[in-house]
Amino acid sequence: MAGTPEIAISLRGIVNRFGAQVVHDGLDLDIRKGEVIGIVGGSGSGKSVLMRTVIGLNRQAAGTVTVLGQRMDLLNDAERSRIEARWGVLFQNGALFSSLTVAENVQAPMREHTDLPKELMDELAALKIRLAGLPAEAGAKYPSQLSGGMKKRAGIARALALDPEILFLDEPTAGLDPIGAAEFDDLIINLQRSLGLTVVMITHDLDSLVAICDRIGVLIDRRIRVGTLAEHLKDEHPWIREYFHGKRARAAGIET
Repeated sequence: MAGTPEIAISLRGIVNRFGAQVVHDGLDLDIRKGEVIGIVGGSGSGKSVLMRTVIGLNRQAAGTVTVLGQRMDLLNDAERSRIEARWGVLFQNGALFSSLTVAENVQAPMREHTDLPKELMDELAALKIRLAGLPAEAGAKYPSQLSGGMKKRAGIARALALDPEILFLDEPTAGLDPIGAAEFDDLIINLQRSLGLTVVMITHDLDSLVAICDRIGVLIDRRIRVGTLAEHLKDEHPWIREYFHGKRARAAGIET
């Protein structure tokens, strides 16, 4: 149908359980190409579990995951590798390899998925480091020599290594001061606009939700409610009201 947005990621009937604990039960979600979607929820609602399910680090008990038109459970290893090369992931705290320099960390996905010559990988790593807002000399440093904010930017540079179409961010502003968090929000939205990325962001940060998200998915009652900020402000669910109408929401400039 004309005007219908293309779907980058589609989840249908997702069930995630750990022993007797059911985290998601029949969860459905469509993520549109080119949007920034924030995923929020209370403790134990399975925000990171959901992201890990999409990227294949967690195997769902039931349901299907479709990414860029491909149902992930039907792919062979080579087909799956090709899809994985089309997304990038920033894990919480960067998750950099401590024994590698920043440049070597950025080159790690290139080594896994391509056979590019070293000289070209060096050039591309330097480009991604600049794109992430790091100085050129950061490429030669090890993670232990970086501040928390610089580690996150190095993680972004690595996530961008293969020119992905989708960027997954797990608590990208956690641990940053308000100025650093706002600068990181600016980086993400500038990258999204300039590169045409679809961005899926797990976050607690209301400022980020207000600043850069097109839609927000709220994990509640083992499923997900997706809408704009304005739509969530009208939702009468107790947890959603507390989250979007509480003191932290007012501090983030949300008018309720």
